[in-house]
Amino acid sequence: MTKGNETKITDELYAYMLAHNPPLDPVQRELVETTYARLPEHAGMQSAEEQGPLLAFLVRLTGARHIVEVGTFTGFSALSMARAMPADGLLIACDVSEEWTAYGREAWEKAGVADRIDLRIAPALDTLRAMPAEPHIDFAYLDADKGNYIAYWEELVPRMRQGGVITSDNVLFHGRVTEPEATGAAAAIKEFNDHVSADPRMDSVLLTVSDGLTLSRKR
Repeated sequence: MTKGNETKITDELYAYMLAHNPPLDPVQRELVETTYARLPEHAGMQSAEEQGPLLAFLVRLTGARHIVEVGTFTGFSALSMARAMPADGLLIACDVSEEWTAYGREAWEKAGVADRIDLRIAPALDTLRAMPAEPHIDFAYLDADKGNYIAYWEELVPRMRQGGVITSDNVLFHGRVTEPEATGAAAAIKEFNDHVSADPRMDSVLLTVSDGLTLSRKR
């Protein structure tokens, strides 16, 4: 198979890429460092550094005023998106951990965007199902438990406005999606990727950003 042009991402090239992207502001940087310092065993759950500017770019590109995030962790991605929203926008952040999201709450206050973020501590499916059924969401970021990705997708898609965008993280799942006998979360992501690519309601493209990122636009 012809691969076309490909570039191996070395540590030096990764640093070069970050240096040529919008830099994290002081609150974002502090939150990233705090997450790694306080939660070293779980810090890999945090969205990659380059995803912060990318999410902000996508929010501005779509003009998103109503955002839903499924999986907030310590709040880096929510902070990045809230920074890019209009002052009267609203981001509904879904998570089940008061402990982890407490770091986010503190950062959102420091950044002056806490009034744009409605954090709902409950199973995300319950939160999504309680939302209005009609299309009203401009942008959604999916980065939660992989086994429920399809269920989250099926709650989000009908609620997306035409032209609305869902961004799904970890769709390469550390490269394990190519394993014929993938199990657990890797198998769930494989099933999700097939589900998304076959969904006639959405136009989707899978990108090799960080651990894999799929951008999907409501037709």
